[in-house]
Amino acid sequence: MFYWLIDLSNTVPALAFLRSLLNVFRYITFRTGGAMVTGALFVFLFGPWIIDHLRLRQGKGQPIRTDGPQSHLTKKGTPTMGGLMILSGLVVSTVLWANPLNPYVWIVLAVTLGFGIVGFYDDYLKVTKQTHSGFAGRIRLLLEGIIALAACYALVRLGREPFSTSLVIPFFKDVALNLGWFFAVFGAFIIVGAGNAVNLTDGLDGLAIVPVMIAAASFGMISYLTGNAVFSDYLQINYVAGTGELAVICGAVLGAGLGFLWFNAPPASIFMGDTGSLALGGMLGSIAVAVKHEIVLAVIGGLFVLEAVSVIVQVASFKLTGKRIFKMAPIHHHFEQLGWTEPQIVIRFWIISVMLALAGLSTLKLR
Repeated sequence: MFYWLIDLSNTVPALAFLRSLLNVFRYITFRTGGAMVTGALFVFLFGPWIIDHLRLRQGKGQPIRTDGPQSHLTKKGTPTMGGLMILSGLVVSTVLWANPLNPYVWIVLAVTLGFGIVGFYDDYLKVTKQTHSGFAGRIRLLLEGIIALAACYALVRLGREPFSTSLVIPFFKDVALNLGWFFAVFGAFIIVGAGNAVNLTDGLDGLAIVPVMIAAASFGMISYLTGNAVFSDYLQINYVAGTGELAVICGAVLGAGLGFLWFNAPPASIFMGDTGSLALGGMLGSIAVAVKHEIVLAVIGGLFVLEAVSVIVQVASFKLTGKRIFKMAPIHHHFEQLGWTEPQIVIRFWIISVMLALAGLSTLKLR
């Protein structure tokens, strides 16, 4: 919305004296910073009201697993669906600061909100029925797959062929595998996988939101560089016109995430829930597909990959051999069972996320 002030100053003579001042809205870096501040302020200001409203509506709050770590039983009564706080700040900030004519912004927002709606319904069933299982997993994956596939189809149509249907291999300057229209399926898999991987990570106070913010900051930088012809040429990465605007969304997530962390820090006043984790994971996945850095997402989001793989390995091992590899899955619960305290796990996982982000960003220069 603020982006239109540039055109307004050019068309309204009375605002001509503000032209040089309003020209700052042309810069993605300025608008990214504005989105970050707006997202944080929005959640800080409206967060307490949202928490009180959700606590009143939910009564008993999110059901706590009785077969999980016993320390979690003390969290009984904590409201969930805190993702509504993040998504509200994200949407408001993006609408205010992003270029409304950029199609990449609306595609990523559509995936984020679509996954958020799926997660919201899942949370709603869990809270109202006081059970750990929401609606059928296959149906949820089907809905996520449809949303992701539609988004990937739009992204392929936006780009230039054959690059838009190619999988770019990092570490190499000009290596890309043209997958044809199968790329839409591959991209949908990345988006759905990212959404559910973040969802599995969200199991301890503050555990998921900080790695999400670290990944968002990393992809904000990648988006800006990928969407800039000069910088992408210098770094010898593939230029994708228009994707620089996605840095504004990443800034909004960073700000809204900081606001949410204020209330989600141990002991949490509210849980993110599937509403937030699915939406944020889907957002990261869709941005990675848009900027052609799908493989780099697996590095930067390596913590999410580790959490998802631990569940897959645990389930596969138990079904095939009747034995469990980990004391409990996802893997953060395994460390709880080993005697690590919750703050130890959370902070150490944050450190791992920072290291993985640095490793992922280093691929920008290793070409």
